[in-house]
Amino acid sequence: MQYQLPPVWTKLYRHAVFPEFSHDERARYNFLANLNRFISTVIAPGNQIAFQNRVKPAFEKEKGRTFANRHEVAEAMSKDPVYQSWAALRRCTMEMRQQNGRAVVMRQAKELADKVKQYAGDNLILKKNFKVPEYLRHVDNHLMPGSYHTSYFEGDVSNAANYDSGLFVTSGGMLGSLTDGGGKAIAKWVKEYYPDFRPKKILDIGCGLGHNTLPLAEAFPDAEVIGIDAGEPMLRYGAARANALGVKNVKFIQMDAEDMSEFEDETFDWVQTTMFLHETGGKAIHKIMKEIGRVLKKGGLCLHIEQPQYTPDMSYYEQFMRDWDAYYNAEPYWGHMHDLQPEDLMAECGIPKERFMQIGVKAVNDLDTQKKDDKITEDYGRTPIWNVFGGWK
Repeated sequence: MQYQLPPVWTKLYRHAVFPEFSHDERARYNFLANLNRFISTVIAPGNQIAFQNRVKPAFEKEKGRTFANRHEVAEAMSKDPVYQSWAALRRCTMEMRQQNGRAVVMRQAKELADKVKQYAGDNLILKKNFKVPEYLRHVDNHLMPGSYHTSYFEGDVSNAANYDSGLFVTSGGMLGSLTDGGGKAIAKWVKEYYPDFRPKKILDIGCGLGHNTLPLAEAFPDAEVIGIDAGEPMLRYGAARANALGVKNVKFIQMDAEDMSEFEDETFDWVQTTMFLHETGGKAIHKIMKEIGRVLKKGGLCLHIEQPQYTPDMSYYEQFMRDWDAYYNAEPYWGHMHDLQPEDLMAECGIPKERFMQIGVKAVNDLDTQKKDDKITEDYGRTPIWNVFGGWK
């Protein structure tokens, strides 16, 4: 088996508010990125072999039938030593990633807050006494203590800096030097397939630190781009990050997407989410869809980058493997969201079925290949295909 190494962590673009790393801290991140890649490409395929050769035959012999759903697969696979080993290793790497990233940012938390202050501008609106949605308050997403919304002192951005510097590790460098491969991909696709589309106002819901928001602003410099999120550290860091990178047509606002009443009806030409819906509570999704339909202009574009939905065409085994994050990576809403069908969600926000779309878009990853004299010298071969659904209102 040919094993392709991920790019080294030092290829990340370190903007002006990025945390500082020592030699040993960089080495730990590189080790974890390689371990993640090894687990996903070399060890993970063993699960399929164990399922086909051992778990599935044993289940069918005992029950006299095949699996009825992914939950039965999960129950049977949970007893298999190959799956147990893979799952434990994957969980450990996620924990180590958070432990190492947290150690890096917490030792320089005050310095990071000062950097962000230096790059503060008028592109940030935070709300006094803002109430983080209930479904977010008690979840440490991706095993990050405090998730996206916790501040440890006034002006703190530790968790945002941790997230910004650590996405490289969990993705194996698949998202590019600014971890913005998703945003670049969708911006490129829209410009290519709808060259006459000239949005004046774009809304990015669940924008986080804006790594997928800024590519939209850069691709459409004449548009006003607004990113909303519930996490104060993310927004504070993201606004400073945008200023440090020289992106001026974007604003970050603290807001619960279930209630966007400060936006008038039909305000936006384009409403976007990127890997947001699977971290959203089941009831909240439907409220958010209704709000999207209200703020999206007639004829406007609605797009969502997400993991693939669970459909009758997807095997129970694949559904089970994709569910791992729901059980072991603090993604409790993952399974429910992926049982919902995109056409139904889009109908809730006013997208008629005849204008619904679902596509695959290849991420734009400047770390995927290295060129010298116009010849590819290294091909990391791990640029993902994003699942995108949405449509025109």
